[in-house]
Amino acid sequence: MHPPSHHSAEYMAQRLQGENAAVRELLLALSVGFALPGPLPQALERKLDGDEVESLAALVAKAESAGLLQPDGTVVGPVQHSLLTVTPTARVHALQRELVGRFAAERRPLGDFARDLARSGLADPRVAAELEKTADKALEREPALAVQIYDEALLAGADEMATAARRAQAAAAAGDLDAAGRIVDSLLVSVDPPDLVRGVDVAAAVWAHRGMLARSADVYSWLGRARVGQSAPLAAVAMIGCGNRSGAEAIFPSDPAAASPTLLAVALTQMGQGILESLGTEPQHALPVLIHASDMLNASGSAHALPDTPAALAALLAMHGGEPRLAETILRAAVAAGQGGHAAKPRLFLLQAWSAMQQDNPEEARLAINEAMKVNPWALVPRDEFLCAALEVGLARRSGEVHELVMAWERAREAMLHTSVDLYSLLPWGELMVAAARLRESKRVAHYLEEAWALLAKLGEPPLWAVPLHWAAVQAALLTESPADLAPHAAALVRAAEHSHLAFVLAAAGKAWVSVLAGQFNAAHVEAAARGLSKIGMPWEGARLAGHAAARADERKDMMSLLACARDLHPQGNSAVVTPAGPPAGRKLTPPDNNPGMRSQSAGLSEREKDVARLVLEGKTYREIGEAIYISPRTAEHHVARMRARLGAQNRSDLLVRLRLALGATPEDSDE
Repeated sequence: MHPPSHHSAEYMAQRLQGENAAVRELLLALSVGFALPGPLPQALERKLDGDEVESLAALVAKAESAGLLQPDGTVVGPVQHSLLTVTPTARVHALQRELVGRFAAERRPLGDFARDLARSGLADPRVAAELEKTADKALEREPALAVQIYDEALLAGADEMATAARRAQAAAAAGDLDAAGRIVDSLLVSVDPPDLVRGVDVAAAVWAHRGMLARSADVYSWLGRARVGQSAPLAAVAMIGCGNRSGAEAIFPSDPAAASPTLLAVALTQMGQGILESLGTEPQHALPVLIHASDMLNASGSAHALPDTPAALAALLAMHGGEPRLAETILRAAVAAGQGGHAAKPRLFLLQAWSAMQQDNPEEARLAINEAMKVNPWALVPRDEFLCAALEVGLARRSGEVHELVMAWERAREAMLHTSVDLYSLLPWGELMVAAARLRESKRVAHYLEEAWALLAKLGEPPLWAVPLHWAAVQAALLTESPADLAPHAAALVRAAEHSHLAFVLAAAGKAWVSVLAGQFNAAHVEAAARGLSKIGMPWEGARLAGHAAARADERKDMMSLLACARDLHPQGNSAVVTPAGPPAGRKLTPPDNNPGMRSQSAGLSEREKDVARLVLEGKTYREIGEAIYISPRTAEHHVARMRARLGAQNRSDLLVRLRLALGATPEDSDE
């Protein structure tokens, strides 16, 4: 049998027996948490007072000379570990309780020592109470830390049910929806659950993050008006979001004068009021109310569980009203203030990305998406995943990259399956409607859009919320060339124009689109409509309208004016739009004076046909040509057919040769 190691617990126990027993008792006390100079365990103090052992100074000197005690009065690490290992647990806990009693008698907080005690296995209500208080303080600003401390409080004997709502709030704010859901479920099924309203707020927030806002509303309906208290505004936000306006008005009175004057309570009240006002015929009054709510929640620093943040709602109202720059400002302030806690950050960043995309700034949109993806170690919650997928679709559609659009569409199709339609997700649904029409996949989103129209109908067709979806429907109908589908949405925009400047601009743009597709348009009216779209934060849409009109203009001056408009609104667009008469990058032109025959062939093509010809020589499809120079695929096909007839080409190969000659490029300068 091998002798015990000099660092083993057995060896340390052997060294501290017999005449060294008093040293051992001192070292154990210090290992548990007693300190020098200061009170020691009563048993040891009685021995010192009764001269049963050497003086305290002698014990300390002996421990230091043996290398067991450091000069600052702390026990050497291996010695501390050994003593705590070999000493019976009951004895260690008895000393710890005595120490906790000393702290309590002196009214000193345990601080981080409470966490050490809990992790050591000590169950003591005083330790548990202090850990609860510490976790409560961390809950607002550091929810992940609060999760850890609440768990330690449970180890110390805290009441599992009494802390359930707060533990669930911490888990939800930290982004762990599964843990939050499990905790709050156990609370809601218990008899007479404590802290019930907080627990319901957490449950509603979890459902909302999962993209199932109707379940959030159901939780508040179950709670009832009599018990909802100051969470009534949150109930109203959830109920309106799923189309239950009457329920929202019943649970949240129009004059909630009894609300607490705290920053949080006032912020929540104004959030509910703002959403209710957004349903009226003068929704412009709702935006400042929601901005005030966002500012106050920023100032409060609260991480209260919410179905949505006032910043997100204010930004949505701003974007629905044609003010994406204002939305960006609101969201940046909320991110800087940490509004809604850790869990709300991805949605705030993704809405920033949507604002940037709407303003035709794809680089900023990509940066914001990246920030959203970095927030949590977990995957995005279903609501945010859906928003992110729709963003990717929108960015791909605007870039004209068909392959990217198809890939983004596949991701969005999967994301749809994990969420449901609500009032606050109409922008992404509108984008997916247009993309579906572009890809001839409209049946994939048809039933979701039926739910969206039904939801708006239940809410009384509120102009602010309905107008962007009607515009998306107009765009989809234009892509599918379906006048019957377009008419009701164009009429809805005209009706809403009485109360909405955005609707007024979009109605004019829709009328311009119809006239362009009919081939009977006034270039000045189309340009005015395109620039109007840019002023309401839709420059890409305006450039697209001007580009399509340019492709169908009969007069050269109209075509050039509309192309200049498209360049102004979308300066980062395809080079063919910016310089319609220039050669493709990397291609050579034979000087016209050296090839009069070629010049005569080229003179037979219009400027727009030259743009199309260059893209044909690059191997682009009709759809890709249309996306590059703002024309429809059918128009691109029409241009190619007309060039083929004009140049006398017998087949595609012959057409490619003649197009090269017409543009002054030699066969070896171009690819098939």
